[in-house]
Amino acid sequence: MSILVINGPNLNLLGTREPGIYGATTLADIEAAAIAQGEAAGHTVECFQSNHEGAIVDRIHAARTDGTQFVVINPGAYTHTSVAIRDAFAGVEVPFCEVHISNVHKREAFRHHSYLSDIAVGVMAGFGVMGYTLALEFVIEQLKNQG
Repeated sequence: MSILVINGPNLNLLGTREPGIYGATTLADIEAAAIAQGEAAGHTVECFQSNHEGAIVDRIHAARTDGTQFVVINPGAYTHTSVAIRDAFAGVEVPFCEVHISNVHKREAFRHHSYLSDIAVGVMAGFGVMGYTLALEFVIEQLKNQG
């Protein structure tokens, strides 16, 4: 495996959750597109979703030794609350990009701060589900330049 896509809490509800904000695309659609995009570029993409902070931390820890070269994460609400996820990324030293479907800076004030952005390689926000595609395009280019 080379690329891991992590989705945090409530993203399993995509397609039905607040479609005015998040659209009609399901998480299964996003994951299938990510896997296909990775395969087309010669990379394996694994997708993981959890509503539980500890499970996300555990998956990030596993990335340290399972061959993950880059992570794309939409941490959902944990963006604004999770020092644990931040510390997990700092501890494993696997590069990552942060993705948000909505433009969090146009939303409630509590969503304007991310515990992850300052240690992320890049941040995509407000591009809808296309943000995943753009982030993966960036990651694939980064991996190409490393190799």
